[in-house]
Amino acid sequence: MSTTTVQHGYERLVSQGLVTSVPKKGYYVSEPITDLENTVYPIVRDPIFVNNRFHTTSANLKRSVSEFNVAAPGDLLIPQKLLLRTMQQVIRDKSAGLLRYYDSNGLQDLKHKIISHAAIYRTIISPDELLITDGALQALYIALSSVCETNDVIAIESPCVFSVLEVARVLKLKVIEIPFTTKIGFDLDFLRKACLKNNVKALVITPNFHNPTGAMMTDEEKQSLLSIAQKHGLIVIENDIYGDLPFNGERPSTIRSFDESGSVMTYSSYAKTLAPGVRLGWLSTAHFMHRAEQIKFALGSTVSPIYQETVHRLLSNASYQRHIRSFRAQLAKNAQFTIDLLNECFPRGTQISDPKGGYNLWVKLPKHIDVDLFYRKCEETGIRFTPGDTFSFSNAFENHFRVVFSDKYSSKKIEAIKSIGKYIH
Repeated sequence: MSTTTVQHGYERLVSQGLVTSVPKKGYYVSEPITDLENTVYPIVRDPIFVNNRFHTTSANLKRSVSEFNVAAPGDLLIPQKLLLRTMQQVIRDKSAGLLRYYDSNGLQDLKHKIISHAAIYRTIISPDELLITDGALQALYIALSSVCETNDVIAIESPCVFSVLEVARVLKLKVIEIPFTTKIGFDLDFLRKACLKNNVKALVITPNFHNPTGAMMTDEEKQSLLSIAQKHGLIVIENDIYGDLPFNGERPSTIRSFDESGSVMTYSSYAKTLAPGVRLGWLSTAHFMHRAEQIKFALGSTVSPIYQETVHRLLSNASYQRHIRSFRAQLAKNAQFTIDLLNECFPRGTQISDPKGGYNLWVKLPKHIDVDLFYRKCEETGIRFTPGDTFSFSNAFENHFRVVFSDKYSSKKIEAIKSIGKYIH
């Protein structure tokens, strides 16, 4: 076997808690697991983190690689002229003021624009509960830190993006994975049973255009989830970063839009709708503002003034909405093109999700496909998907991979996918 195959084998054993990695010494069998039924999640060690980070970012990649693994707008879909022109206007108007600290909770005018935009889709947020954050991941970190302590149990959707899993691991939280499938959506019965058997403190969920499946919960499902949460004293931490990106129809509601009890914290980011380098997000803290404010201050008192002023200016006129309409249309076109291309090139039995918005596709390969050989061929071909293993603390999705279609297709990208499809036929 190749060194890569052996290393993947070791990493898989480590992820399952069966083997321990000792730096500069090697791999050793772990202590026997005596109670698998009550084990909430295996410890995720550094080799797995390094491997998964490599698969979910564009770090150290050659320009020749065709990327379908980074969940962010591609260079050709970023509104570059709009953003740069607006930033230039901000710099000219605010000048040296941009070099000072802004309010640690965020620019008040920006917060009011975010609140006005949220009200359009019936999500009511008070200025006194809104924090401006350095992106969505910081918002999630603050939210979980506000409601949980070390060793608390939280529920997450499964599959779940690697970054969310890492935040849970860093905070030393125990995790119950709730199935979120393309067929039945988020498994509310599973959540209900999990809450009956465990003291679940919080649920992290992406109800609108779930990453990686692209599925969207109905209003009825959102209300049912909220009822379960309220019955069991569960805090819902709602990820709404893709909410502005439906392919058709109106912008969907949030779980927060049905909440009158203050049990839902919602967060979002403009890195997914404008550009990945625009590190600006927000968190609606519900009843946890005091604690969230303290954690936010400890992480860094000011979010970039130029990003705050730029987004505020875009939200103050029709620029943001015009961009979103164009972006949605391109994403819808890309989604259908990707589905058609995969159906054409990949073997019979390949299952492909049908997203309603966002920019993620979830693909399941037929059982007879050798997954290790598949990824090895992808690397040789110069194409990168996100392996399913990165979306869970278990190996439940080893035959899956995610495709991100948030950039325009070049002939090179199309040929790369066709080449992989021919190889596995």
